[in-house]
Amino acid sequence: MAEFLLPSLAEVVRRFDLRADKSLGQHFLLDPVLLARIAAASGNLEGLNVIEIGPGPGGLTRALLETKAMHVTAIEYDKRAVAAITQLAATTERLTIIEADAIKANLPALVAAPRAIIANLPYNIGTLLLVNWLQQAADYHSMTLMFQLEVAERICAGPNTGAYGRVSVLAQWLCEVTMLMHIPASAFAPPPKVESALIRLVPRPEQPSPAELKTMERLTAAAFGQRRKMLRGALKGLGGDALCAKAGIDSSRRAETLKVEEFVALMRAL
Repeated sequence: MAEFLLPSLAEVVRRFDLRADKSLGQHFLLDPVLLARIAAASGNLEGLNVIEIGPGPGGLTRALLETKAMHVTAIEYDKRAVAAITQLAATTERLTIIEADAIKANLPALVAAPRAIIANLPYNIGTLLLVNWLQQAADYHSMTLMFQLEVAERICAGPNTGAYGRVSVLAQWLCEVTMLMHIPASAFAPPPKVESALIRLVPRPEQPSPAELKTMERLTAAAFGQRRKMLRGALKGLGGDALCAKAGIDSSRRAETLKVEEFVALMRAL
């Protein structure tokens, strides 16, 4: 890609009036060095079809096109950003732009395997997008995603911590999860009120059946729905003491003390 022919990202923002829209959770990264680090942290992309969500002015898109990724598909909801990144698409055959709502998009139907997701996610829908993708985890080679720091810490959290919860269990059950880097608010335009973090999720070789996944979602929703309750109370509607006994788990414990493997035992008992 002949990047020297392209305007600076700041110029793209100005030219297409890409002022960040709070309703879309937009905060743009414009530093080429940092964007290159994020692309590199995503691992070896050779032979992969990369999906980017919310490319905005196209900074991360440019960095991804500099890797050995086979193809990059950018999913963008904001018409201004679609117009901006169309200019980038004119410089390469390795970039496809799809104007769509990422929450409603069936990514495996849009992009051929092997596929990876790499994205600076909109803050207001990041967790929802992740939960949707986890339900199709087997369809992805990896997911390298940026969240606000608090959300990233919840995804990566271990038992007996305040951040540990339902999304921690689901993510770590289905994927190997790694915190890659913290990114200060000052790196964004405009700066958000919180710091951000980049995490990488690599789906495990063995994935649960749809029925097991649905059961785990019910279980974790009940277990963490009332965090201060003992399992016998929190899981009363699912069997309470009897369910815990079947799984070999003390029903006087609280959800936040259980390892992922113990939730799997409860799921199987249920």
